Amino acid sequence: MAPQRILVTGGTGFVGSHVLPLLLAAAREPHSGTDGPPRLRLLTHRRRTPDGCRGTNGHVETVTGDLSDPASLRGVCEGVTTVLHLAARIGGDEAECRAVNTEGTRALLAEARAAGVHRVVQLGTAAVYADGAHRGAAEGELAEAPVSATSVTRLAGERLVLAAGGTVLRPHLVYGRGDTWMIPALVGLMCRLPYWVDGGSARLSMISAPALAGALAELALRPELTDRLAGQVLHASHPEPVRARELVETVARELGLQAPGGDLTGDQALELLGAADDPGVRRRLSLLTVDHWYDSSRLWGLLEAGPGPGFTTAFAAAAAWYADIGAGRQALPSPSLSASPA
Repeated sequence: MAPQRILVTGGTGFVGSHVLPLLLAAAREPHSGTDGPPRLRLLTHRRRTPDGCRGTNGHVETVTGDLSDPASLRGVCEGVTTVLHLAARIGGDEAECRAVNTEGTRALLAEARAAGVHRVVQLGTAAVYADGAHRGAAEGELAEAPVSATSVTRLAGERLVLAAGGTVLRPHLVYGRGDTWMIPALVGLMCRLPYWVDGGSARLSMISAPALAGALAELALRPELTDRLAGQVLHASHPEPVRARELVETVARELGLQAPGGDLTGDQALELLGAADDPGVRRRLSLLTVDHWYDSSRLWGLLEAGPGPGFTTAFAAAAAWYADIGAGRQALPSPSLSASPA
């Protein structure tokens, strides 16, 4: 039997940079079976081999391509058994997002189909759900009605993957080394709004990038499991939601910031931000002030990998990295919390 060959998109991105070492470790491990260790093919914009991919005895190859340029993807899936699709465009206008998140995914799936590849695992996002309080919802229980260009086009891409028999993992808020969106935006909001909003009582689904990477890598490496999950969405967050107050206090303590004082209502917070009539800021603020937590028990019940420690412990492990990039040392011009960037 030929060894598994896994095509990875977005392997040098935020989450991908945590997934790639796990796949590389699997490629380097001695393998007693007839199929041999898995081989990796990395789709990258860069022409040089990414750091960490050398010394793998030919088990890793790098191919150059761009999801926004379908012609550059020709042949990328030849000889591949599984596609691990982690790449996404976060931010930008709708045309830019559509070119990567929707049409790029469509082109990638066309290449997979032409090569006879039916196993696809995609990193999605819980930001595709409609606004409102989400309290322990399981997969399939919430309406999908995203509003941002990023989330609208990512949902379109997810639906293409599901229609092709792929599997989509939907985390909510992802943090850890490499995160330049979630925690920096939270800190920027803390600097502009040094108050508790509604007591910080909202519960939020979060997951560390290493834990999310473990789930994605395991799915890619276990074809029998991805076959069982064909055409399905799975929530991918830590089983225990995090209170907004715990989130803010932990970030403040670990990064040496002043914790909020006093309490405001959501409307008072929007007025203080000068954004009472701005639906975008209102929605971003709601990510911290309205319950957004999801039942991820199905995913963790299927995997050998676990969700890792809770937020307080897991964030402490990444705090030095956030401090090194200067997170929190100055207020951001506009808070831009984003769920699960790739």
